[in-house]
Amino acid sequence: MGCSILERNYSCSFGEIDLIFSDSEGVICFGEVKFRSDNSRGYPEEAVDLRKQRRICRTSDHFRSKFSLDESLSYRYDVIAISGDEVEWIKNAFEYAGY
Repeated sequence: MGCSILERNYSCSFGEIDLIFSDSEGVICFGEVKFRSDNSRGYPEEAVDLRKQRRICRTSDHFRSKFSLDESLSYRYDVIAISGDEVEWIKNAFEYAGY
């Protein structure tokens, strides 16, 4: 996998991000982890709706500002969907969802 975890459960007044990591290519990834024991209530990735995406993006803005990370770096928003024993890593699950 080649990832380096930068933060776990990063939180601020805007919200929380489950994982912030750097991938093998140096991209800063903001990862939302969603778990469902089964799919009777829908797939885990479906829980990352536009409202949740906006909250994650505002929180990522705070993180980037706090650590003085500029626009020259590459950023990505991923979802790690866990359903029962299956894990799906959805890279680039959504684009930056501004205010």
